[in-house]
Parts: sequence; C-alpha cells; structure tokens
Amino acid sequence: MVRLYNLHPFGSQQVVPCQREPEQVCCGGSDALFVASGCKVEAFAVQGAELCQQRCAFSTLGRVLCMAYSEAGDYLVAIEEKNKTIFLRAYVNWRSKRSDSSRVCIRMVGHQVEASFCESFRDQMSIIEMPMSEFLLLKLESDPTHGERVNHRPQETSNPLKHTEDVSNETSQLESEDFVICLKPMELLGEKCEQSGISVKLESTGLEDEKVKYVRAQHLLYRRFAPDISFYALSDNVKLHSLQLLPIHHSGIHPDEKDLSQEKEVPSLFCFFSLPHVGYLYMVVKSVELMSVYWYPEKSQQAVLTPQFLHVITSQSLQCFTVRCSAAVAHEEDAYMDTTLKQVSLCSPGCPGPLSVDQAGLELRNLPASASQLARLSRKDASVRSGVPHVPEAGWSLYIVNTTAPVQLYKEMVDYSNSYKTVKTESCLHLLSEAHLLLRAALLDCAQLEPAEEAELREAFRESCGHLGDCYSRLDTEQSHLALPYYKMSGLSLAQVLARVDWTEESESQKYERGLVFYINHSLYENLDEELSEELAAKVAQIFHAAEPKQLPHVLSSPSMKNIDPLTALRYLRKLDTCGVSPVLVSLTKAAVALKMGDLDMYRNEMTSHSEMKLVYGFILEPRLLIQERKGQIVPTELAIDLKETQPGLLVASVLGLQKNDKIGIEEADSFFKVLCGKDGDTVPQLLVDFWEAQLVACLPNVELEELFFKLIAQYVWRLSERQCPDTIPLRTAEDLMNACSHYGLIYPWVRVLTTSDSLADKNYTEDLLKLQSLICSPSLDVASIIPFLEPLSEDTVAGLSALVLCHTRLQEYEQCIDILLERCPEAVIAYANQELKEDHWIDSRHHLHLSLLKGTSSH
Repeated sequence: MVRLYNLHPFGSQQVVPCQREPEQVCCGGSDALFVASGCKVEAFAVQGAELCQQRCAFSTLGRVLCMAYSEAGDYLVAIEEKNKTIFLRAYVNWRSKRSDSSRVCIRMVGHQVEASFCESFRDQMSIIEMPMSEFLLLKLESDPTHGERVNHRPQETSNPLKHTEDVSNETSQLESEDFVICLKPMELLGEKCEQSGISVKLESTGLEDEKVKYVRAQHLLYRRFAPDISFYALSDNVKLHSLQLLPIHHSGIHPDEKDLSQEKEVPSLFCFFSLPHVGYLYMVVKSVELMSVYWYPEKSQQAVLTPQFLHVITSQSLQCFTVRCSAAVAHEEDAYMDTTLKQVSLCSPGCPGPLSVDQAGLELRNLPASASQLARLSRKDASVRSGVPHVPEAGWSLYIVNTTAPVQLYKEMVDYSNSYKTVKTESCLHLLSEAHLLLRAALLDCAQLEPAEEAELREAFRESCGHLGDCYSRLDTEQSHLALPYYKMSGLSLAQVLARVDWTEESESQKYERGLVFYINHSLYENLDEELSEELAAKVAQIFHAAEPKQLPHVLSSPSMKNIDPLTALRYLRKLDTCGVSPVLVSLTKAAVALKMGDLDMYRNEMTSHSEMKLVYGFILEPRLLIQERKGQIVPTELAIDLKETQPGLLVASVLGLQKNDKIGIEEADSFFKVLCGKDGDTVPQLLVDFWEAQLVACLPNVELEELFFKLIAQYVWRLSERQCPDTIPLRTAEDLMNACSHYGLIYPWVRVLTTSDSLADKNYTEDLLKLQSLICSPSLDVASIIPFLEPLSEDTVAGLSALVLCHTRLQEYEQCIDILLERCPEAVIAYANQELKEDHWIDSRHHLHLSLLKGTSSH
C-alpha cells in the first residue's frame, strides 16, 4: 500500500457563514448544503459564489444526530434526539420554506394527507415522521408476474439465533449474575441475512401505485460490529459512525428526475460502513460482495464515500483514499475486463492506497455526500489565514472544499510517479493505477461534461493506459500480461511502443521482461497492417532471440516484420538448432528467407530436407508462411507463389491441413487460391478445383458435403458446356478419385458406350466428364438436388445425354431412360438393359423395352 504526501485532490473552496457551531453537515445534491446546529437546520445555496447564502431554515424536533439527503424526491432525512428518545423524520419540499413563519405540514409515514388539502398547500414544506428500526440492508423488488399478493408478514425462522429482544433479555439476566455477554462480529450475505433474527414487515398504506401489492423484500447484507474479548475495554473502537449507500449509473447514464415514470437502468450500488479504525466497502446489486477493507492510520471521526475517493476525517487531518467503485461498474458491464480476451481494459487490479492530506491545526468535521465537494470546519479567524472574505456577524465558518478536476489531479499523480520510474518498483505501477482509476470514474460521469472537457478526459485516459502499459511491460509481475490490453487501449502503434523501450545496453544478452515480450508477440499476430522499419524489426528479432527464442520463427513470419534484413533473420535462425524448436518450422522459415534473398540453392536444400507430410505439419504450425492478411485482404506469400509453380500438390495438402486444424476458414481458403492464381469474380482456377476434390477425399467434418458437391458439379458442367480446358494440369484423375474416395462412385458400365461414341472429345474434356459421371453415381449425392446444375449441358452432347440418363436412372425412371436412349443412342440400349433391368420387379420396364423395340422395327 502506497502512502502519498504533498498530493491532494482539493483545488478551491467556498465559505458558509454560520451563527452557531455546526454539529452535522449534509450535501443537498449539487446546489445546496444542510447545516444542523442544536434544533435547527439551515440550507445554503452553494453554487456560483465564494460566499454561500442561506436559502431557508427550519426547526427540528430535537438535536440532529445524523442527516442524509435523497436526490430522488429531493428530501432530507434526519435522526433526532429529544429527552433521550430517538426520532426519524423526513423533510419534504424544503425549498418552498421561505421564512420561519411559513406553514409546515406534519404527518406520520403511511398516512397521506387528503387530496384537497394537498392541492391547496402543495408548495409548503412537509415533515414525515417515521419509526426507527435496526446494523439491515434490504432491496425492494416488484414481482407482477404472480397473481397473488406477496405476503408481507414476517416469516418464522428456525435459525439458532434468537430474536433481538430475546438476546437483550438474556444479556440482562446474565449480567445481573456478574456475567458479561460479548457477541461475536457477524457478516451475513444474501438470504442468510434472515438468520440475523431481525423481523421485517413491509407497509404499503397510502401508496398509489398498484404494483406495490407485489413488492417483496430481498435480503442483501447484515453486519454486526462487536469487539473481540481481547480489547473489550476499547469498545469505542467498534462503534459504527458512518453508513452510506452510493449508486453509480452504468456508462454515465443518469435518470431524468423530471420523468420518473420512465424505467431507468438500475445502477451499481455500493454500501460503506466505517468504524474508528477500519472501513468496509460492499457491492450490493447482482450479488453482495466485500470489495475492500480500509485500515486507517489513525482513529477516524467520520468517513464519506464518493465515486472517486473515500474521505476520512481524523482529529488531525483529512485523509483521502482512492476507491474502485468505477472498476466494479466496468466489470459489471463486461466480465472480460483486464484480460487478453478483450481488446480494451477499463480498470486495474491491486489494493487501494491512501492519498493523505495533512491539515494540522484545523478542526475537521463531517463531510457532505457529494462526489465533488467536501466540507471542513474551523474557527472564524481561519478565514483570514486562508485569504477568503471575513464574515463579521458569523461566529463560525464552514468551508466547502472543491475537488480538483480529474485530469489535473491525474497529471499531478503522474508527475509524482516519475520519482519511482527509474527504480522499477511496483510503487510506480500502483500510483499510476490509481491515477488511471480516477479517469475511469470520471468517464462514467462524462454525460455531464462539455465536449471539449470530455475530449481532454479521454485523451488523458489513453495516455494513462500508455503509462500503465509501460509499467506492466517493464515489471516482472504476475499481471505483466496486462501490458497488452493497456497498450491497445492507449491507441499506440507497435512502432510507438517500441520507441518507448530503453535500449541502453545494445547487446543480445540484454534482459527483456515478459510483459513486453507478451505484448509484442500478440501484436505481431494482430497488427497486420503495420510494417516495422528495418531497424525496429531487427530490435524485435533481438528481443525474441534473447527472451523467447522458440517464438522466433513465428515472429519472423509476421507481415509486420516484412522489412527485416534477411541476413539478420538468417543469423538468428541458425542459432535455433539446439533450442528445442520444431526443425521443420525452422527449415520452412529459412526457406522463406532464402527465397527472399534469391538464394535458390539454400531454398531447395531446406525444402527437400523433410518429407511432404512433415512440411505440411510445419505449415500448420505457422500458416503465415503461406497466407497473410493485409488491410482485410488475403495475400499469398512468396513461398506460396513458388509452391504453386513447383509443388502444387504440397500447397493443396498444406491448405487442407490448415482448414482441418481450424487455421483457415472455407471462404478464406477459396479466396486464397483465387488470388494466388490471379483469378477474380466467378472464375475458378484448376488449383481451387484440386483443393475442392481434396476436401471431398479428406471428408473434413466442418465442410458441408452437399455444398462441396454443388461447387464441383457446377465447375465440371461449366467447363464441359463451354469446352474450356483447365488452366493447369489437374492433380488427380477421375480414376484416382474413385479409388481414393467413396464419394466418387463407380461409373455404370453402360455409360462407357455413350462416352466412346464422342470421337471429338480431348483428354481434359474426358476427365471432367468422367468426374461428373462419377459424382452422379455417388451414393452420398441427392440426385434430385443437382438436376438444375445440369441445365447448361445440351442433350445433343455425350456429356448432357449421359448426365441426364444417369440422373433418371438414379431416380428409378427406367422407362424414360429407355425412350431417351432409343432416340439418342440406340446402340447403348442393350448394355443399359443388361445392367439395369435384371430384377423381377422391373418386369414392366422390360416389357416397355420390348414394345419400344417392336415399334421401332415395324416403323422401318
């Protein structure tokens, strides 16, 4: 935990003149301050002038022990004491109290004033008296889905703890027998709060909304503060003196108080308890969780929580602790904050550290609950020392201390952190984390800022992310991986981050921390559009050679390292032989470098040093040796371009291996082959057809079989109909495919009679036709679905005729096939009948054949 001196969040102050010594102080939103003294409360206007003016005053029933203001409803609640009796009162519509003689309406909670009376005196102040109840935090929920009304009666519980009344009676009885009962401290969360023994009964009398019939109470938190027996004599040390609920709306969204009928986003809610020496901060929205425990350096008198700070008053000073409420809100919105799974991180880990401000000689009193204002109390002569106007008629002056703007305070904290910068300690990291958190909290409230102020805040936020990235990249901590999300959020490029690295040693033995290595390694995978200069690329190679040599082949394969000197890259690769790196990956990387240098002998030596299967494995380890992406476009490497000409089979097998291992998608693979072969639009190169055929042979589980059939059949049909030859020699013949893959079926013997009748067909034409016929004969193919793809083929050609008859045969339409063959190719009828018309259930088809033959004979 870091203790900071000579650093404080206070920038200016306002003066509130008081006739008597203030006993309690409470902030009324952003424009008012309540000051209680004796049995009177004064409200002051605190906006627009250094010397605050009284707005109104009203009397209380007794001495005010505590006050709290509610923005929803704009009312003040006070706990008052009269004749040793405690009262709880709410002061509503206090802004209409013009003078001491103004009329006031007093009523008990739950008893609403008649409508006519309310209408006549709607502008007067009202006082609502409420009964006191007990250390218990509840949440009221509407449950309109149930038809029956929620039972508000307290439920009996079988927990081992007795009710409060029973405990008090038992304590009194035992104390009379010279025994002292010390209850243990207790914390109960959620539904376990019912074990506290405190009964809860909801009263809906006087409420107009019909939904209150279905309101239920949800227990959130019960906390009992009790002394340990070892310091029982110091019972004051466990006296609860501050209790506060702090809502923070998500993403700077604030409810419109003028339109309360609209449903608003439920804010994150925080509950803070403070004892003289320790404070507890809970988050109580979706779940109840203890976030932080604050240990004070000295005994405190009062504490107030704001979104940015925890302010603690002691007898000697006003201390400020940073808090992490905004960090919790950010995590509520996105659970992946502070992880490398997210591109952006919005908060930092670590424990809260106090920011101490010594205010010796000042008598400090209560703070208002405003996030931007603090109050302090001093003798009237303090106004002369502080340079503020003197108020002769006032016996006391109350000072409202305005918090410094977040950006200014952030800059001061950054300047202060520079003293730790050179020693590489976590003190610098911790301080910058707190400064970053101040900006993060301010961003949650940026809806209230002017555009220029918001822009300045966001720029400071990005700068703070850069500072934190520097810290995590230079410190060897368990959270050094956070350099990646913070640098990303800073908006700095990889080159800009590298320019911030200290290169003083200039040697290959220089030590580089894992945070920096982690960031560079991930950035080289993601920053595909940024090309490092030759000098920076050499620095990156040096870093990985020294810190993580196993990653060097992957680093050199990044498009960002395009400008590295090949000799430098080769020098580092030659030192990897004994580092446990995959030999085939090293060979492929060397081959890529040799090809870039134009050293074809070295290139061939590296490519022939391993079998084809091992080379495929090497490409799977590093796909960027073949395929890269720049500005969203697929770009083949020089190595892929050479393999297209020299080893197309290896290239197809390698891309197939990438797809099988989810290193490339189906569409990306198709695009790669089109770009590689210089084809665009609907033009399909033969190498892509080879790849589709390889996919069908490999039976990849992530490939839609029917879609692959459609692709291949459409391509075979197009080339047959247009008499187009493949642009390269196919890697596999139809016979190869039928022998290797069950999806290519054996062609029926009678089809060969049709094929041999076409004397004009060349070899390539025949291969495409055989592959088409083989697919139609495939047992895996739904023949009816491919008939539309065959329309470009004319029935006057062998390709169209054979495809048509094969489809009708697969659909068992034998009579139609016989008629087609008799008309188009009579010499194939006998072979067709011998093959297809053998079973007894085809008697009708054979009879149709006989009739057709007789009819043909008679016609001659």
